[in-house]
Amino acid sequence: MAQALDLDLTRGPIPGHFRTLAIPGAVGMLFNTLYNIVDIFFAGLLSTSAQAGLALGFQAFFVTISVGVGLGAAMSALVGNALGAGDNRAARRLAAQGMAYGFIASCLLVLMSLWFGPMLIRLVSEPGDYRDAGLRYFYWLLMAMPGFLLAHGCNGILQAHGDAVSMQRALIVAFLANIVLNPLLIYGIPGVIPGIGFDGLALSTVISQTGVMIFLIRQVLRRKRMRRMRPAHFIPRLSRFAEISMQVLPTAVSFSVMLLSTFVIQFALKLFGEHAIAGYAIAIRLEQVMLLPILGVTGALLPIASQNFGARDSQRVRAALFYCWRIGFFMTLIAIPILWLGGPLLMRLFTNEPDVIRVGVGYLRIDSLILPFYMMLFSINSLLQALKKPIWTVWISFYRQGFGVAFFVWFFVGLLGFSEIGVWFGTAAAVVTGWVFALALTTHIARTEISGLWVSATG
Repeated sequence: MAQALDLDLTRGPIPGHFRTLAIPGAVGMLFNTLYNIVDIFFAGLLSTSAQAGLALGFQAFFVTISVGVGLGAAMSALVGNALGAGDNRAARRLAAQGMAYGFIASCLLVLMSLWFGPMLIRLVSEPGDYRDAGLRYFYWLLMAMPGFLLAHGCNGILQAHGDAVSMQRALIVAFLANIVLNPLLIYGIPGVIPGIGFDGLALSTVISQTGVMIFLIRQVLRRKRMRRMRPAHFIPRLSRFAEISMQVLPTAVSFSVMLLSTFVIQFALKLFGEHAIAGYAIAIRLEQVMLLPILGVTGALLPIASQNFGARDSQRVRAALFYCWRIGFFMTLIAIPILWLGGPLLMRLFTNEPDVIRVGVGYLRIDSLILPFYMMLFSINSLLQALKKPIWTVWISFYRQGFGVAFFVWFFVGLLGFSEIGVWFGTAAAVVTGWVFALALTTHIARTEISGLWVSATG
């Protein structure tokens, strides 16, 4: 296989860099979402309880790999800053330390998860088949912890080099593998291989995610500017770990708060029965498909802004942000009518239960209207990470996904007595007010970091 070129994101047209990074990133996320939809589909063939249990177990597991999400963002920012400044030696050492960090963190998180994972699942569910399924799914997924963390970290390193294609390829192969492994492990081959039922959904994820990790590690080691990486570079260094932690922890905390807000939603939905949780589980994955192009563009902003901030080119940082917003608004205008009008049809692809469909359609229609606010929040998070100010994403997250979701859901459901739709109104109110807070905060930070946010920029 030919050696991929490393991209210098400090030169050339900004729209071209967005296309290079955003399209493969969005395609990769599409297949990652389709991967999850395949799991939901096969869980639905088993039972509604299996679908609800899958959602519970996956959300509990995702809280633990928030460190992986933080590590990916940290590597993209730190390695990208070093590459933008022309310091390849620092970039190599940061990359090696980041991978070592991911391995050690995954081991510690598995041990911690054995305690708090089941506690979270029991908190947001009632005793029954779907809780039991969620616990079993969660325990199986713990074996995939190193795969998830190291894959995220390696993808951050690759994105810093301008490579979004490697993750795309890995996720496409993982999706195809999941299509084969799910029925094989659930049902087996009569007379040849016995099936293991619901547990096969989790084992398929363990196998495929481990493969993604191995491939991405290989891709990092093949980078032109990583070739002089040595085994000694992987020995943990306290100063490097501290530097990485300063970037990882704020993002990890923000991501954890986001996931915990999902548990708040599930806690509220359990008042209305397992059909409400199942409907939400299906709808949120359908919404993610529409969000993929938006996530691709806002995710591409991080390495572009990171390299240019490292090169001290504030004008290109602003130009990248404004271009991201322009494209993002256009994409949301396409997604809104698709989710609003096509919601019922999309839900029926995964369930025939009328109550499940009703809950899912309500979520899709209300949440579609706030997609522009989601887009700007995602881009603000990428910008703050690139500016090496991720701590502020924590405060944004604490307000929007911590206080905001809990308060507004309580207001609409607990105080005003709304049904499930009150949960969606509460989420929307938290997003819109969170956007106001985030935009004001970012405007203030930009004054010192890039000479202001609202300075005329072209790109």
